[in-house]
Amino acid sequence: MTVHPHQFEVHPSSGVPIYVQIIDQVQAMVAGGILKQGDMLPSVRQMATELGVNPMTISKAYSRLEAANVVERVRGKGMQVTKLPVGGSHEERLDELAPLMGQAIVRGRQLGLSDEQILSLVRQLLKEYSS
Repeated sequence: MTVHPHQFEVHPSSGVPIYVQIIDQVQAMVAGGILKQGDMLPSVRQMATELGVNPMTISKAYSRLEAANVVERVRGKGMQVTKLPVGGSHEERLDELAPLMGQAIVRGRQLGLSDEQILSLVRQLLKEYSS
């Protein structure tokens, strides 16, 4: 299986470097079983074009993933997932997601949104990202 660039999302104004966002997303996809050993990542050019970022940013992310032995370069084909998740239990994945969800909840409350409004947005986004 090959993942597609549209499965990734970057937020340039988040304060987190874009290459780190890409690394985190690839590692999360591996931990979540979306990416399996042998799966191919999109080419640097495809990712850069789709996400509207500099190809060097994608290259840096891929190089760091390669150094961490998460992916390996396959001559003429691109980057292939090499590492299966270590651990990655349901609870561990929830523990990784909880701080991000917590930040979103705090931000929603800072914006004056009610719990139901926040939950409604989460439900809406879940539907959008399910397709």
